[in-house]
Amino acid sequence: MRVDILTLFPDMLVSPLEHSILKRAREAGLLDVRAVDIRDFTTDRHRQADDHAYGGGPGMVMKPEPIFAAVEALAAEAPPPDRVVLFTPRGRRFDQEVASELARDHRIVLICGRYEGVDERVHRYLATDHLSIGDYVLTGGELAALVVVDAVARLLPGVLGKEESALSESFSEPLLEYPQYTRPPDFRGCCVPDILLSGNHGAVEQWRRGQSLQETLRLRPDLFARHRLTLQDQKLLGLVPPRKKRRK
Repeated sequence: MRVDILTLFPDMLVSPLEHSILKRAREAGLLDVRAVDIRDFTTDRHRQADDHAYGGGPGMVMKPEPIFAAVEALAAEAPPPDRVVLFTPRGRRFDQEVASELARDHRIVLICGRYEGVDERVHRYLATDHLSIGDYVLTGGELAALVVVDAVARLLPGVLGKEESALSESFSEPLLEYPQYTRPPDFRGCCVPDILLSGNHGAVEQWRRGQSLQETLRLRPDLFARHRLTLQDQKLLGLVPPRKKRRK
């Protein structure tokens, strides 16, 4: 997968891409992330990519010309982008479902806004998708772009050591992940649940599923409301009474 990130500050993207899973994915040729400096597509000697807003008001607005020029130059390379994403508070909320959707693309362009925002013509006539990573204010879209790249990269085939790792993590379905433990089995009197030390894999899986359901219900009832409970889920939550054995 190829990701082109349009930014005024390409150096902000360097370090996170040089570590851990993202680094390994890039080295393996599974992920190609390129930082594109929007100022390289300006036409004046001052490389001006922003200007005052029409109508007045504080702050500066990013100009449309260099952003359009950058995207058009990228689109001329084969294969063309599947989508052009602009980060904006108006966008749909980024979540695991959207990450899965993006992971099916071969190439995407991410546009990072700055200052008071981006000229409206970029919103309306250039971006094919609008995303927001949450209801809070960031200095720019670079951190949002890195969040998206990280979440999407984990879903690409071959990026994680085991494919089931991505499937079992929180939000792969609308449930939180079960609690995790490692050595030592007893830390300051807090012990690992006996079931995890039993070696009974079937019982462990049932325990994990039950914990996932309970934690989601307790901590994220909004997520739990979106989950379709199976009969087994209902049993694990105690919503279905155990069947009585018939007397012979």
